[in-house]
Amino acid sequence: MKPWLRGAGRVVCVGETMAALSPDPPQALESAARLRLSVAGAESNVAMYLADHGVPVAWLSALGDDALGRRVRAAVAAAGVDVSHVRTDAHRPTGLMLKDPAPTGTRVHYYRTGSAASALGPGLLDEEPAGSASLLHFTGITAALSPSCRALLDAALAPPPAGRPHAVSFDVNHRPALWPGDGSAATVLRALADRADIVFVGLDEAQALWGADLTGSAVRALLPRPAVLVVKDGAHAATAFTEDGVHTVPALRTTVVEPVGAGDAFAAGFLTGLLRDVPVPRALRLGHLTAVSALQVTGDHGPLPDPARIERLLALPDDAWAALGASGSRSSPPLSGRPLRSGPPGPP
Repeated sequence: MKPWLRGAGRVVCVGETMAALSPDPPQALESAARLRLSVAGAESNVAMYLADHGVPVAWLSALGDDALGRRVRAAVAAAGVDVSHVRTDAHRPTGLMLKDPAPTGTRVHYYRTGSAASALGPGLLDEEPAGSASLLHFTGITAALSPSCRALLDAALAPPPAGRPHAVSFDVNHRPALWPGDGSAATVLRALADRADIVFVGLDEAQALWGADLTGSAVRALLPRPAVLVVKDGAHAATAFTEDGVHTVPALRTTVVEPVGAGDAFAAGFLTGLLRDVPVPRALRLGHLTAVSALQVTGDHGPLPDPARIERLLALPDDAWAALGASGSRSSPPLSGRPLRSGPPGPP
């Protein structure tokens, strides 16, 4: 086990999950005759995929005392995630998001101001399950929800004199619609990311935040402190910058039904690899394989490939894995029937 992954406790994912409405079938919202109700939350997505991989995990958040909150709680629990510590707020509602698909991409409308989860604060860290966790997982979305949520992240990432009793994983997850247009997102998210132990960031979002010409190595120069920094280059590859060196693993070709949730799935797969103490390149492969599960469904959470198939793919020689990648020479994808096509990052 890596020295910064301390203890044998479970993973705790902290953040807001909303009820989500989207046209069914996907089409412009104004012409839709029917809406589909689902749930959407980056942190609970990670928790559900960790549970799929057999990792003990809890989701920590707050929901309104309403039908949408009960729907969200049940959906996350059904994936095998411990939701027993999720708070019910009798005075604030469950957050809601509305998807509006269009040929140029899906627009997202948020109704989460004053939501139950926006009232989360640093006090969570003194209670269970956070107190006994070996790893806490956050995203930059939480930092944008409210001052108390920002304070929660500041506290989680502030090392006490003797060091943190847990490791912290942080996915930058920049959502421009949640931030003021004053450029504060770039400063806040960089500061938070550079204090975490494990960081995930897309190369495209890093370029949007910190400079259009950034390369993966330049992102590492901006974020030198994390023990592990993973820079995801869309459908091409993911690179992990670690204390032991730099590791790049190509992504797999696959059909993309909807890109929403793929980054969360990747994070869960990669974290599963680290928690199992496998070599970093193998953890990156597991991240890519888990991301495929999200890419192939209309929603944030899809079924993992068969465990035996996962093991076979993880064990492939590097050249055989590369041949299955987005730039490989084979005409058909390894896990579906058509080549990978890129798509915009998704909510929440």
